[in-house]
Amino acid sequence: MSHPAFDLLREQSVPEVNSTARFYRHRKTGAEVLSLANDDENKVFGITFKTPPADSTGVAHILEHSVLCGSRKYPVKKPFVEMLKGSLQTFLNAMTFPEKTAYPVASQNLQDFYNLVDVYLDAVFFPLISEDTFRQEGWHYELEASQAPLKFKGVVFNEMKGAYSSPSAVLSKASQLSLYPDTTYGVNSGGDPTAIPDLSYEAFRDFHERFYHPSNARIVFYGDDPEAGRLEMLEAYLGQFEAREVDAAIAPQPRFAEPRRIEQTYAASEAEAGRKTGMVTVNWMLDRFENAEEALALSVLEQALVGNSAAPLRKALTDSGLGEGLTGSGLVADFYQPMFTVGLKGIAEGDAEKVEALILSTLERLAADGIDEGTVASALNTLEFALRENNTGSYPRGLSIMFRTMRTWLHGEDPLEPLAFEAPLQALKERLAAGAPIFSDLIRRHLLTNTHRTTVSLKADPGQGAREAAEERARLDAAKAAMDERALAEIREVEARLKTLQATPDRPEDLARIPTLQLGDLPAENKEIPISVSALAGVQYFRHEQPTNGIVYLDLGFDLRTLAPERLAYIPIFSRALLQTGTAKADFVALSQRIGRSTGGIYPSRWHSAKAAGGTASWLFLRAKATADKGAELLDILSEVVLTARLDNRERIKQMVLEEKAGFESRLAPAGNGIVSTRLRASLHASDWVAEQMGGVSYLFFLRSLAERIETDWGGVAADLEAIRTVLVDRARMVVNVTAEDRLIADFEPGLRGMLETLPERGGDHLDWPVSPRTNEGLSFPGQVNYVGKGGDLYGLGYTRTAATSVVLRHLQTTYLWDKVRVEGGAYGGSAGFDPFTGGFVFVSYRDPNLLETLDVYDGAAAFLREPIGEAELKSSIIGAIGQIDRYMLPDAKGFTSMARYLMEDTVHARQERREEVLGASVADFHRLADALDALKSSGRVVVLGSETALQEANAARAGLLSLTKVL
Repeated sequence: MSHPAFDLLREQSVPEVNSTARFYRHRKTGAEVLSLANDDENKVFGITFKTPPADSTGVAHILEHSVLCGSRKYPVKKPFVEMLKGSLQTFLNAMTFPEKTAYPVASQNLQDFYNLVDVYLDAVFFPLISEDTFRQEGWHYELEASQAPLKFKGVVFNEMKGAYSSPSAVLSKASQLSLYPDTTYGVNSGGDPTAIPDLSYEAFRDFHERFYHPSNARIVFYGDDPEAGRLEMLEAYLGQFEAREVDAAIAPQPRFAEPRRIEQTYAASEAEAGRKTGMVTVNWMLDRFENAEEALALSVLEQALVGNSAAPLRKALTDSGLGEGLTGSGLVADFYQPMFTVGLKGIAEGDAEKVEALILSTLERLAADGIDEGTVASALNTLEFALRENNTGSYPRGLSIMFRTMRTWLHGEDPLEPLAFEAPLQALKERLAAGAPIFSDLIRRHLLTNTHRTTVSLKADPGQGAREAAEERARLDAAKAAMDERALAEIREVEARLKTLQATPDRPEDLARIPTLQLGDLPAENKEIPISVSALAGVQYFRHEQPTNGIVYLDLGFDLRTLAPERLAYIPIFSRALLQTGTAKADFVALSQRIGRSTGGIYPSRWHSAKAAGGTASWLFLRAKATADKGAELLDILSEVVLTARLDNRERIKQMVLEEKAGFESRLAPAGNGIVSTRLRASLHASDWVAEQMGGVSYLFFLRSLAERIETDWGGVAADLEAIRTVLVDRARMVVNVTAEDRLIADFEPGLRGMLETLPERGGDHLDWPVSPRTNEGLSFPGQVNYVGKGGDLYGLGYTRTAATSVVLRHLQTTYLWDKVRVEGGAYGGSAGFDPFTGGFVFVSYRDPNLLETLDVYDGAAAFLREPIGEAELKSSIIGAIGQIDRYMLPDAKGFTSMARYLMEDTVHARQERREEVLGASVADFHRLADALDALKSSGRVVVLGSETALQEANAARAGLLSLTKVL
């Protein structure tokens, strides 16, 4: 492939990613382009700039937000949101990393893909980035009246306040910064809330001018779109620039002469301070990888050391009793000088040095004695299977590949090296077969003799939240005191102008510039997934013929509707115990090695849904995969774990309970919106109630009580777990789902039948499950932001089912909620969700500085939906809703989705009817939802996760609005 504006530097086949790679350099600017041609219909484009920040003001992060707020060709306030609203995109976002900023998009539709690429190229090269955009997305002062207190406001400012509300995030960032104090990795590219207000508009503009230039760009195309079109689109933009020297070099961090220790605190409640809530990591800065083989070997070492519960370093830490679970541990390979980190959370104050000593002594032992051959074989197979399968879930494959190339490409090295794994993998296998002490040598060189090491400990400080709030208040008061009346008036004028701009609609002629599909471009019919339904050994059997590249995907399902309500909260622990306690034949280390050595993994998964015609579907699945030649081994493992897992293994189950508890507490801040949504829905339908029992606040409370029961009533706990197995392992109440090529299924079925015949057949009735009480709740945790939810049962309020609701919600989220909750309110986001099977409707915000104001926004949604909506806006929301229906799925996801539809009794005819309702959505549908939301104002239930102070202030303002419960 040739083009007059580009030099083709290299062309080669990369069979590992089924692509032909062509590497180009733009003649005029030096921009580098990697074009990957293959038959993947989920096309990906991404442009990445090397953007090393010099401080923690968050300039790279704020700019990432801001360039998507209008550009030269598309001068509207939010072209990103317009595309999000009315595109068939399968991915649309932007990301800030410590040393780079990436802008990727993906779509299965060629014209839609071209539209997305054009909007993104114009955004990054020709953004408007006005000072008002900087204020909105970054930070500004807010002053409601001359005598009112001054406040900080801004989307990124509040996003990072939310990030700093998570102790795990604080520890992760502190660990990184500790290793690189003299380089760009030693600052927070996302922004520290205490430093963000130091950023000026001039520095913000200068950052774009310095780094967002084609000479500093690395561009990837991936998929089945015509290659000639790729280069034409790029030349239209790159050709407008001249070559320029861009100084984006990352200086290497000078090595430490000796290890360092850092102690920090995090904001906590009084209750936390009285428990084992400390955390510690031991961190190493590594040398640049010598070659692809070393990079691969270190990835295998990571898997061998901490990749699963039986991995020796991880096991030594959890067996020690010093903590409740690992911190985010492993290899960070993307940095110029990579890092390795491992640690424990839930430790007692003063135990950090014990954890450090245990980590080092375990590594000494593994270096001296070598890592067990079974562990190495398991780790190697796990990594090889993942590389060959390249299963990225709902994440586009091309996007994963793009980020892999950046590990080398960003630093001036070969972009294809991380993709071409066959040769280094074979070389590694040959060296291992020859007996080379590869992993012992790696442990010694990169870890044990490496003095560039830090130990970072984090402990709870119940006074820190109040202290930080007081420091911010003092800073704002001092800033206000230094202003004269004219300066204060200017702040109010700027705020008023900003609010006016935010509330003023874009001009219709500007909106019309945004490229969009037409309704006629959309398929009129759903693309159905083939399914065959029969029985196998008395078990309901679903079969899906899909191209799986030699892999058999197996889902073994257990009907949870046969369980009594009081035992449902055990299911996450029970499902882990099946795979992590050992069996009658093998301890859990040997079992884990066998799973890793012979399969692509076996994972528990829970799935709950209302049924289309009423009732509840609730299942526990063991989801497994293996190459066809390992199918018999996979089935043997499944039979062994289901029938003989050691549910009486007290120590392992205690460890799992503590890990689950610590993990949930760590997720409170980053996943607060999901926790609030789950809590709200639990009062609306049994399927949502059970989801909350197994993954919501109720589950956290259960884990805490279960940890105590294991100490005082282990016999009762073990009996409960065994009773659950007796009820669930029942061929009369199970399903089995297989996804693979036809010939693979035919070969696999006899063994599957034999395995199923070993399982007992009892039969049992479905039991009734309750729902949670309908009370307003305030869930307190020591955070700096809120997650504000409100919802209810719309069918109970007279609303009638229509799939056109999804069109209305698309419009509501990308206009009203985006503008009011995010742009004007300063939260990171706001959303509305609706379950058409239950009638459950939920509003929820994310990292929100407001509480009552956000509830008022929700109550104003009905009035907004009655405002006139143009034909173009309606069309755009219809297209976006169809995009959700036609979302891209890999073969295993297709098989699981098809089975799930059957279990929820969602028929082909019903799905097609819903598609037609979406395509036929009208203004009347907006008004009907408005009527229901009007009724929700007074009857809706409120749940808020936030600081105790914020919850109490809300109660003071609205007479006991919330019943308070302390979560942390």
